[in-house]
Amino acid sequence: MPESSRRVTLGRVAGVFGVKGWVKVVSNTRPVDNLLKYPQWWLGADEGYLATLIDAKAQVNGIIAQVSGRDGQPITDRDIAARLVGRDISVDRSELPPAAPGSYYWADLIGMRVVSKENEALGTVTAMMENGVQDVLVLNDGTVERLIPFVQGPIILSVDIDARRIVADWSPDY
Repeated sequence: MPESSRRVTLGRVAGVFGVKGWVKVVSNTRPVDNLLKYPQWWLGADEGYLATLIDAKAQVNGIIAQVSGRDGQPITDRDIAARLVGRDISVDRSELPPAAPGSYYWADLIGMRVVSKENEALGTVTAMMENGVQDVLVLNDGTVERLIPFVQGPIILSVDIDARRIVADWSPDY
């Protein structure tokens, strides 16, 4: 998929809310309600569709939202809303604002090659996760999976988005 049309997952439909077609949403954005800045969401992958955000409310445990169906009309039926449960919510990468200097979208780091400061291959970023303290790169070199804290400065020495390369103060033996 070309960079301009690549989708970035920002959340998922986690359940239904009430009887009027609203859904519970888990947001992966920081802060959580940043997801509400996007008026249209792709719901699902290949079989998905572009839904319009009709109404939404941030709550203590996440977000509740009413979205449109494939026909563009608001979903007002709980059973129809239930069919959306489990679907990812994504937006086109081009819709995201530029990352602040020194900050990166996880989606942009996935697929990057990671090397040690001695230029030893450590693997390719296959995923990102949080451990409660910092973000963590999940790398795979074909045989070994590595977890490297994404701490810029002491561990992550450089990130070159254009070259798709990260240099880390990390040894293949760790």
